[in-house]
Amino acid sequence: MGKDGNRNLLNEQFGLNMNKLLTLFAVIVLIMMNAGCKKDDDNPASGDDGVTEDGWKLVWSDEFKYSGLPDSTKWTYQVGGSGWGNNELQYYTSKRLENTFVTDDVLVIKAIKESYNGNEYTSARLNTAVNWKYGKFEIRARLPQGKGTWPAIWMMPASSNYGNWPSSGEIDIMEHVGYDPNVIHASIHCDAYNHIKGTQKTATVTMPDVLNSYHVYGLEWNADSMFATIDGARYFTFKNEKAGWQKWPFDQEFYIILNIAVGGNWGGAQGVDPNIWPQQMEIDYVRVYQKVE
Repeated sequence: MGKDGNRNLLNEQFGLNMNKLLTLFAVIVLIMMNAGCKKDDDNPASGDDGVTEDGWKLVWSDEFKYSGLPDSTKWTYQVGGSGWGNNELQYYTSKRLENTFVTDDVLVIKAIKESYNGNEYTSARLNTAVNWKYGKFEIRARLPQGKGTWPAIWMMPASSNYGNWPSSGEIDIMEHVGYDPNVIHASIHCDAYNHIKGTQKTATVTMPDVLNSYHVYGLEWNADSMFATIDGARYFTFKNEKAGWQKWPFDQEFYIILNIAVGGNWGGAQGVDPNIWPQQMEIDYVRVYQKVE
């Protein structure tokens, strides 16, 4: 082959060996980089432990990845048809699939026009079986429609530490009355600020499609303030005036309530359309976060 041929052969072999070495080096680098990524992923800042970039950690949720009645370890029922202090028309039932069920990864609360225990309508009112003091609460839902519907996502205290309503507080994350479509209300009630006195703190936001589309209704609540949100945008703020429990009873544990009322002092202020039923609220998920120090 001669010297030139031997030299070319050596160059080819050397080149092949160098290519193998480069390939091996690249693989080693990728392995090290991946190992570094996994290590970084274990870092709280990466979110693998459930902590968001702004410091919230998911502590409770129901994603409704099951069928049938709501999970009894997560939800309880309030039952009855006494008007609920607002002259409402529905009877809230318990563990009745006609009024509350999970299907296709969605919780359905359904209000039905039917005679039941002396009432003209049935519906459901679900409470979380867990209570929280402070946090971020997100409920993705689609609302019912028509005159007489009054869906709500709200919170009440686990104990009446400052006395009966409204002294121990109420937090309304979302209320909607059917005669005023697409207007979402957020409010708080306490001893100093409540609708009986006409002093309640409230705000509204108008959305074009709450009856046909899902939106995330939220609350951010800490020791100094609370904010109501829709799809992450704040539209209601209430601050702790540091002036006693009469103006801020929100230093205790609260639970979440999901319900559809029928009629009532507010929901039925312009009557109840008898031809729209049944109506339902659909909840895609309920998530509760708390701040990580």
